[in-house]
Amino acid sequence: MSEDGSKQIRSEVTKEGKLLISIQSTEIPEPKEDEVLIKIEASPINPSDLGLLIGPADVSSLAVSGEGENAVVSMDIPNGLLRTLDARIDQSLPVGNEGGGIVMATGDKVPVDLIGKTVGVAGGSMYSQFRCVKASACFVMNEGVTPAESASCFVNPLTALGMVETMRLENHSALVHTAAASNLGQMLIKICLNEEVPLVNIVRKEEHVDMLTGLGAKFVCNSSRDTFMEDLIKALIETGATIGFDATGGGRLSGLILTAMEVAAGRTATEYNRYGSNTFKQVYIYGGLDRSPTTLNRSFGFSWSLGGWLLTPFIGRIGPERFEELKQKVADEIKTTFASHYTKEISLVEVLQPENINVYSKQATGEKYLINPNK
Repeated sequence: MSEDGSKQIRSEVTKEGKLLISIQSTEIPEPKEDEVLIKIEASPINPSDLGLLIGPADVSSLAVSGEGENAVVSMDIPNGLLRTLDARIDQSLPVGNEGGGIVMATGDKVPVDLIGKTVGVAGGSMYSQFRCVKASACFVMNEGVTPAESASCFVNPLTALGMVETMRLENHSALVHTAAASNLGQMLIKICLNEEVPLVNIVRKEEHVDMLTGLGAKFVCNSSRDTFMEDLIKALIETGATIGFDATGGGRLSGLILTAMEVAAGRTATEYNRYGSNTFKQVYIYGGLDRSPTTLNRSFGFSWSLGGWLLTPFIGRIGPERFEELKQKVADEIKTTFASHYTKEISLVEVLQPENINVYSKQATGEKYLINPNK
């Protein structure tokens, strides 16, 4: 691809109920006085990216017209879900929440010594060859860090750190995490080990139990086991965890965690309370890996809460000074605590190929893709 312009992935929903993914050309942007121009060389496909890239479209209806940079992917959106996308109708939107690259130019109020530096950044439109963002938004990496290593510096690291920060802000002492074998889950294990925070990990496969145990995780519960609830209750009794973060969202898991917390509290209670334990139990849904309705069995008393957790409001909650401290921690530990792993690097053209869409759209553990827009 030529540097005469900048190409980017865009996603559009039509009023006819189609989702279209294509590559479009734009001019290379010029940085404003407080901005830098970045040549993006790596950008991950996160679940949050898939929400915009593919959304609720039916991947089994996938069709491709044209070839190469001129290809257009089309998928059907189920009728019942189209009305939830009214704000997107007939808008072509750029995709990609975060990425890593090289600073090519700076605005007048930005130090020129940033030119040539590797940076990670979250600013949207990252599935683009070139991107202008505010210099203050960049994670400036230490020498020897590559764009690929810095590409996932924002969403997963700050979410993992944010879980521990939220736990402390809300006066809990241990936490539960689902989808724990993910890149984010592995980061959280390392953080909790370093900071001596008890952590209960929930996975779905036995090989993930072995993997996380190998990382040093003490409590790993397999939701596919017949003994899952008893295993979870025992872990909660030992850790005292009363806050959980659920990446699945749908199904019964959030409710099961609350139930297990209630049972754990009851087993350590000194007297019976017909309204349930007085121990406050909190579960936050922060993802949507399971798109079925969230089901609660209401077997956890009355001292509980189920809510949503998003990174951006959390950053606003902790304030700019603490945010800068967390950014620096990520930059300093990007090769260790916050290292990410990818199974495949693909170009913008390869983003549109059905064989790749069928893999990255599944959001499967161990199948994380990295886009290099300049490949």
